[in-house]
This record gives sequence, structure tokens and C-alpha cells, in this order.
Amino acid sequence: MKKLIAAVVLAGAALLATPAAANAAGYAPDSDVSISGNYVAGGIVVINFSEGAFQNNETVNVQITGAGVNNATLGALPVTTVSKAYTAGADGSLPVRVTLPVGGSGSYNLTATGATSGVVGVASFTIAPADAAGVAAGNGAGTGTNGSLAFTGSTVSTLALWVAGGAVVLGGGLLVVRGSVRRQRETV
Repeated sequence: MKKLIAAVVLAGAALLATPAAANAAGYAPDSDVSISGNYVAGGIVVINFSEGAFQNNETVNVQITGAGVNNATLGALPVTTVSKAYTAGADGSLPVRVTLPVGGSGSYNLTATGATSGVVGVASFTIAPADAAGVAAGNGAGTGTNGSLAFTGSTVSTLALWVAGGAVVLGGGLLVVRGSVRRQRETV
């Protein structure tokens, strides 16, 4: 019986520890990211991570994904592997200049990850082909300066998950105790 209780407690602890591991990585808040530039094929877009977004003078690995991204450039160099290492400024800020491919269109996503801090900054924008009449807006905000991503998560807080997991473990423990008491009464 003690082994069963120990197994239930360990399973419950493992279940509750999983969300903490998933939330371990830090993310730069949307307010620390701004996007400006010309959202057309062949245009230049600058993604700015504000002061304190990363550690001072930290190496930041930047990756970009999107249609025709192999022809995009980060900074002045063409990008063939769609990633490049940058160094954040003395205040933790980082400007990333992206030259969009001439034939590119659609959505582009940029992810910047601090090599030391593990902080992740993200930005997304949509470009129109070079022959399009209008300029596509970045981040769906109409101006391209919002820096936010679409909400795809849950509104349930981590505390609520811990409470629910604790209730499940407690309920399992009560069932084990009830069964044990019932067996003892039957043998007496």
C-alpha cells in the first residue's frame, strides 16, 4: 500500500513539475520589440529590441523564416542558412536590419535568442510582392510597429494548473486511503 501511495505522489509531482520546465525560458515582452521599414519585396525592415531586452553585450542568435528567405539578408551579408549571430549593445538593445528577398511575399518570422540569458525575442511581419499596389502591414497592426504575435495560448494561469494538479493528486490519495480503510474493516 505504501508503494502505491508513493507512486501516486511521484506521478503527481512529475505532472506538476512539467509546466515549470516549459515556462523556464524567458521572453522579451512585446513592448521591447518594434518593427519599421518598407514591407515590400526587396524592401528593408528594421526590427529593434529595446534597451534591456537582452543582457549587455550578449551574443544573440537571430533566425528568420519565410517565403524565399534564403535570398534575404541580415545586415549587409546575404543569409544562406537563415541565421546569424549578433552582439547586443552595452544597454542590451539590438537592432536587426533585414533586406527582404526581391521575389518574396507572405509572412516572415524573426526569432532572436540570447546565448547567455536564453531570452527569446520574436517579431513577425507580412510583405507584399514588389508589384503589389499597397504595402502590407507588419504584425497585423497596420503600422508594422506593434511587435506582437497572434495569441495562440491559453488564459489559464500557471497557478490554476498547479491547483488543479494538486486537487487531482489529493483526490487520488483520498481514494487510496478510502480503499485501505474499507479493506481493514472487512478483515476485522
